[in-house]
Amino acid sequence: MGEQEEKGIYLFCGIQTEQDDDFGTVEIEGTERKIFTIRYKDAAMVATEVPMKIYHPNRDNLMFHQNTVSKVMDQNDTVIPISFGNVFKTTDDVKVLLENLYPQFKKLFPEIKGKIEVGLKVIGKKGWLESKVNENPEAVQKAEAVKGRSEAASYFERIQLGGIAQKMVQEIQNDIETEIFAPLEKTAEAAKANESLSETMLLNASFLVDRDKEELFDQKVNEAHEKWKDKVDFKYTGPWPAYNFINIRLTVEES
Repeated sequence: MGEQEEKGIYLFCGIQTEQDDDFGTVEIEGTERKIFTIRYKDAAMVATEVPMKIYHPNRDNLMFHQNTVSKVMDQNDTVIPISFGNVFKTTDDVKVLLENLYPQFKKLFPEIKGKIEVGLKVIGKKGWLESKVNENPEAVQKAEAVKGRSEAASYFERIQLGGIAQKMVQEIQNDIETEIFAPLEKTAEAAKANESLSETMLLNASFLVDRDKEELFDQKVNEAHEKWKDKVDFKYTGPWPAYNFINIRLTVEES
């Protein structure tokens, strides 16, 4: 049997359900595949059959994962996230996994029922950030001193200049935490500030929001954007299952 013909079971997410739900099909690398559930008690894994191999998180692959999870979320309000790229050998392996995970799932179901995750990234506009640095007399003085000096002589001043800019960005991040993050955190069930992914990213936050408060939360995001739109760009994403609030390890422990 050729290596490429070996089949595996790809997992999208866990759900709470009492029936075999129908989530249609998903296209993976050019092939249409049926989505099915593997059930244990009132829990199920949403899965599909794929060639057994490593799936790399390129754009198309991430899209098939995310689009399927979104489809599931449209039909089910208790979705447990599973990270991209988990393939098991057989449905029996997945059943064993689900039985092992069931005590965790049972505890999580009431906690995440009707809740979604949204992400908010706040990115400083370059012009605004530069103008903030230029407002700082110390920074302007340092920049003048660096101009026209030799590489070696200006090295120390440039390090200091970087330090001043960093300190200012830190101050702006603190303002954003107070004015944007804190009010949103109040409306959310839970909130998490993640690590910034670039120098101009001033906030990278995830929020767990009750679906009943989704409209109110969106409104608060819009209000914050209105206030800050000349200085920063907002990237608002979701809804997702609670990736940043649930940590489930998908390994079947060897007994």
